[in-house]
Amino acid sequence: MLYRENGQFKTTYAADQQIFPIAQDRVLIAALLALAFVVTPLLASEYLLRAILIPFLILSLAALGLNILTGYCGQISLGTGGFMAVGAYAAYNFTVRIDGMPLVAAILLGGLCATVVGVVFGIPSLRIKGLYLAVTTLAAQFFCDWAFLRIKWFTNYSSSGSVSVSDLRLFGWTLDTPAEKYLFCLGFVALFALLAKNLVRSHIGREWMAIRDMDVAAAVIGIRPVYAKLTAFAVSSFFVGVAGALWGFVHLGAWEPAAFNIDRSFQLLFMVIIGGLGSIMGSFFGAAFIVVLPIVLDNLPYWFDIPIDTALAAHLTFIIFGTLIVFFLIVEPHGLARLWSIGKEKLRLWPFPH
Repeated sequence: MLYRENGQFKTTYAADQQIFPIAQDRVLIAALLALAFVVTPLLASEYLLRAILIPFLILSLAALGLNILTGYCGQISLGTGGFMAVGAYAAYNFTVRIDGMPLVAAILLGGLCATVVGVVFGIPSLRIKGLYLAVTTLAAQFFCDWAFLRIKWFTNYSSSGSVSVSDLRLFGWTLDTPAEKYLFCLGFVALFALLAKNLVRSHIGREWMAIRDMDVAAAVIGIRPVYAKLTAFAVSSFFVGVAGALWGFVHLGAWEPAAFNIDRSFQLLFMVIIGGLGSIMGSFFGAAFIVVLPIVLDNLPYWFDIPIDTALAAHLTFIIFGTLIVFFLIVEPHGLARLWSIGKEKLRLWPFPH
């Protein structure tokens, strides 16, 4: 009975076009932001911040970028890990080669470099689509892996092939505790999620969805497929590049090209599919499913004092994890975000059957 919109009248265009038109949604989001920004840094343990929350936030940002391309524009991409690598290595080179480069500027410039690479590899989408486009973006993944492994300039001629960053400083403030790094990532994710939400509600977002639904019909009504597809690749690559820079700088600290291999691309694609294609909230649901569930399955035998071999526990984790993915896709092919929407609709109608 609490989730009703009776009496919530819209008297202005601004009120009618707001992101959360229902007052209860605005209260829930405000409470969630207060919990994330204030309560969590004070109460969460170091393990929770380092191993769960920071990876969840960064992968949510990467899944958000992929969802813009695949969910909203309908362009399949298997090169997301490569674009993350471009953002990470570009940001690293900006900090190494330019003295006094601010951290935020280096991360954003890394995202811009990923944008350029994403647009270049997005050009084939103007002529091909579907599985053929997936193979083209897969070539981008392999090319990025080869470039960062073989071209020593990208790693500042490191003998081991790996790079490392230290002393993350933000306006003279050193980010050295897990809570500070968590808040830094959370700020990025909150701003980029707001940007993505407004983009998909704008005219460019409607163009993306028209191209996704039927590109020939979209071209007939005046939408430029070249502009729509390349802007989707550009925005998606920018989000993913920033996520890659955060993954390398904040979460890993030191990394090599294997940190952004093909497994990362498939992991992000699974997040988008499980969470819900064409849904901002689905990107967060998918990231939570992929990040949190394996940790829960790994620790479940120890929580209940079940004697089990470590190798067997690892294999059972993969089996259960894969089975749950298949189960969720059968029960709701549109992802966890659709289940969330159905639950909200039922709350708005309860107890009436219609």
